Amino acid sequence: MNVYSDLKQGERGAWVSIIAYIFCSALKIGVAVLTGSAALMADGLNNSTDVVASIAVLIGLRIARKPPDRDHPYGHFRAETISALVASFIMLFVGLEVITGAIPTLFDTNHTAPDLLAGWTALATAVIMLGVYRYNHQLAVKTNSQALLAAAADNRSDAFVSIGTFVGVAGAQFQLHWLDPLAALVVGVIILKTAWDIFREATHRLTDGFDEGQLEELKETIFSISGVKAISDIKARYHGSSVLVDVVIHVDPQLNVVESHTITENIEERMKRVHKINTVHIHIEPEQQLAKR
Repeated sequence: MNVYSDLKQGERGAWVSIIAYIFCSALKIGVAVLTGSAALMADGLNNSTDVVASIAVLIGLRIARKPPDRDHPYGHFRAETISALVASFIMLFVGLEVITGAIPTLFDTNHTAPDLLAGWTALATAVIMLGVYRYNHQLAVKTNSQALLAAAADNRSDAFVSIGTFVGVAGAQFQLHWLDPLAALVVGVIILKTAWDIFREATHRLTDGFDEGQLEELKETIFSISGVKAISDIKARYHGSSVLVDVVIHVDPQLNVVESHTITENIEERMKRVHKINTVHIHIEPEQQLAKR
């Protein structure tokens, strides 16, 4: 399965998220209006941002599937990461809106407890989102899609948010009226935390950041290949969900071109099989060249 078919399968997960979020958002906001639950309203608004975020992921996956052209010789894979960055800004805006709306209600002594229907609605949608999380997580692992893996994590956090909403509404039934707006405030903080995590990861990848520990694992894999005497340089960066690796290896200077080429093929095969990395640029130098550096 190549990267383009993986992206196409990833679109299915984005569509599942969009449909689930539209249903949950409409249901929560409607019930929140009827019951007066600030927590459920915040939860519904959270899901509405997830609709936009999932659409952004879907658009990013669609653009990323476009083949390389004259202006984009490496393809359009980074569109997937850019879409996640856009989604983080949308979530940041809504998170701030939820918090600024929850704080005055928290200190409003006239705020009444919402109907328990709001709590049962939150609990039912939590079950739905846990199902969506399970589906998207399995699909993300199968297709190696980082965007879909992030979407799955968002699905799971949304399920936990809805469970928290249920607790807030249920607690408000026992004259703890402040629990409902407090739950709304917590939802707002969770939205901001999720937005920050997505923003941090997206900007890290767009600026060619790469985890040092993972880079060391790649180096160990390459060094384990027969014929590789030393590695003088290795770099890696993300290109959407794909990883690009540049490495300088040193081999026996007595090897001919065919023997050296066989080593590079073994490296490419091992990197694809072990790390699911399809693009490795390998520069070969003679072993004694290392001593001159």
